[in-house]
Amino acid sequence: MDNKAQIILYGLAMSTCTQRVIATLTEKQLNFKLVSVDFAGGEHKTAKYMEEKQPFGVIPVLIDEDGFKIYESRAICRYLELKYKGKGTELIPKDIKAQGLFEQAASIETSYFDPYASGIVVERVFKKMKGQGEADEAKVASLKATLTANLDNFTLADLFHLPYGAWLVKLGEGHLFESRPHVKQWWDKITTRVSWKTVQAMQ
Repeated sequence: MDNKAQIILYGLAMSTCTQRVIATLTEKQLNFKLVSVDFAGGEHKTAKYMEEKQPFGVIPVLIDEDGFKIYESRAICRYLELKYKGKGTELIPKDIKAQGLFEQAASIETSYFDPYASGIVVERVFKKMKGQGEADEAKVASLKATLTANLDNFTLADLFHLPYGAWLVKLGEGHLFESRPHVKQWWDKITTRVSWKTVQAMQ
């Protein structure tokens, strides 16, 4: 984004986990530099990468302006909100009860949305991309049924839904949002935010 930025994000613009962090950085109005990791070439699995950046060989990794390193996308997002609390959008509420509800919503996204949405994307997109055959539509149907059963202020809990939610729409599963008026209203609202448009523009 900005070559003079002191915050460096190692990842890929097309990676859902990297997108989560880019959207958070944008909401916080922070300048950053995205350094693309050569996933196809296996850079993330090299000894150098795992020793210097991420011991499990995955993305993203953020190096803050003071040299502090952190990985795991949701942890990065929470860190950015806490470190830069006075900047941009407040993504975690200050009130203790509101914080509790935020953590509840974030936990719901992690437990009841992400595993099923990502499972559908893996079957419909990444399986073929990796030469692992066609999607198992019975598995997709089961994931959709579970996701359907699980489904006020914008927070990280909302933002966390965006990467895999956008994939579901691309794969023709937008009815999971469209068929529920309140969910559709929420989805339309969060997908029109500048932060998500920034992520989309980087694709």
